[in-house]
Amino acid sequence: MATAYERFNLHATVDKFYIEACDDGAIDVLVIDRISTEMTLTGTHDIPPSGITRPICGIMGTIRLVAGMYLIVITRKRKMGELAGHTVWKATEFDVIPYKKTTMHLLEAQTQDNQVFLNMINSVLNTDGFYFCTDYDLTHTQQRLANTSPDFQEMSLLERADQRFVWNGNLLRDIIGQPELHKFAFPVIHGFVVMKPCSINGKIFEWILISRRSCFRAGVRYYVRGIDSEGHAANFVETEQIVQYQGGRSSFVQTRGSMPFFWSQRPNLKYKPKPLISSTTTHMDGFKRHFESQVLIYGKQVILNLVNQKGSEKPLEEAFAKMVDSMDNSLIKYIAFDFHKECSKMRWHRLQILVDAVAENQDEYGHFWVDSDGKVASQQSGTFRSNCMDCLDRTNVIQSLLARRSLQSQLQRMGVLHVGQKIEQQADFEKIYKNAWADNADACAKQYAGTGALKTDFTRTGKRSQWGLVMDGWNSMIRYYKNNFSDGYRQDSIDLFLGNYTVDDTEGPTPLQVQKDWKFMMLPLVLLVAFSMCILCLLMAGDTWTETLAYVMFWGMASAVTTAVIVFNGKDFVDAPKLVQKEKMD
Repeated sequence: MATAYERFNLHATVDKFYIEACDDGAIDVLVIDRISTEMTLTGTHDIPPSGITRPICGIMGTIRLVAGMYLIVITRKRKMGELAGHTVWKATEFDVIPYKKTTMHLLEAQTQDNQVFLNMINSVLNTDGFYFCTDYDLTHTQQRLANTSPDFQEMSLLERADQRFVWNGNLLRDIIGQPELHKFAFPVIHGFVVMKPCSINGKIFEWILISRRSCFRAGVRYYVRGIDSEGHAANFVETEQIVQYQGGRSSFVQTRGSMPFFWSQRPNLKYKPKPLISSTTTHMDGFKRHFESQVLIYGKQVILNLVNQKGSEKPLEEAFAKMVDSMDNSLIKYIAFDFHKECSKMRWHRLQILVDAVAENQDEYGHFWVDSDGKVASQQSGTFRSNCMDCLDRTNVIQSLLARRSLQSQLQRMGVLHVGQKIEQQADFEKIYKNAWADNADACAKQYAGTGALKTDFTRTGKRSQWGLVMDGWNSMIRYYKNNFSDGYRQDSIDLFLGNYTVDDTEGPTPLQVQKDWKFMMLPLVLLVAFSMCILCLLMAGDTWTETLAYVMFWGMASAVTTAVIVFNGKDFVDAPKLVQKEKMD
């Protein structure tokens, strides 16, 4: 397999970047012309002595903003562990470097837009969860890597990567187009990775959890739901549990993703906006594309739909069930489980009902296992595709329970657990396992919803607590604020980063300069004045109580009417995306 370079020096001169490969025996240098933007390959003898030199850990790629091209590099990394003998790194710090030394050539409005775009790129880079490997393909599961051809093995990391999970694919488009430069870049995934050395019965093994977040139909909670016309589901995450022991490796894969038909749930200032199923779109085309792809990649499917079977979520569950029936595919099984109803009043033990219901399927699907000689001993023949509304909190709880059941089988088969032993009895490992799955929940939730996950007290301890309920309430309030007043910006940032929106070279105005209408500023001001006057009248009573009451009723009524108008026009007051029209995409 063609590997990528691991260590670099960046030499910057006035007109060029020289990126020197510093691996043992390497003499290659990538030259980027800061004026023409051309990329060429040369040797160390061409590096001028006058440049400013700094070490970097890798190249994320390049992107065009209003001021011109920018180079994005990884400046710090942290070792997570080793997978099949290859080091897995977490990118922790980045730098976005302009090709041009000044923005004096821009108009004032262009300078402002360029700074906003730059802040957007940095906001994505500062979202925790970027991982990479320079000599191993982190985008594929163990099973996919074991079922490849010799030709595939000879491809560079960029060529062979699963494009669903390459988050810097758009940034690397110029390098991808020049195969001779492929050793200077590597695919970066976004999601969560934990790698823990563990011990049971005195036997040391490595337990690994990898969540790969899809860059297709990526975005934030309320602005990206359902699927697109290609069948890509919102918030699709592939989670792989790996055990390494005495040279052998075993893995168990699950997926999560938004309900795969056309529906939306736009923020409108209400705590829980009503989800809407599109009435103008043919759902089955995208639905079939989604599951045909899932079956091709993962084999048989068991769909675990955890949404409420009453209220606003009920029509979604009914639509999902109807479409599965209409598809009439024997490889796909649908199970609806009303998580909130079954676990109401702290009855969390009832989750075992679902685990028992799918036990036969899980035993049939099994797990992937390659022994110490590199021989594939078993393969996973199907996956569980779980979802709730957000594919976060409820979904993660269920996935952790199914993964534990698989792990019981994996560890027994590899000889770590004795016959009759239960993972739940291994106190030290159970603590590692539960905390890792709770951390996985928090990472996925922060990337999609903007806050840590709910219900993680159950994942961490196996019990629901009053303090956990308090923390869920706090996180729910933060989610409400972010979903209504900052998620438009987050969505724009992701769209810019992934190339769903590209900055135009022309001098025309960008979508950032679109102004909101008068009521966006006027009505909140009226509400503030009316509410302030109402409080003032209560604190500074008039000559008679009737006079005070009249003032309070007048300003109170003004506050109520203004609030009603704002709520009625809620969609006009939330922070909506400006760069890509999500309504059209749905």
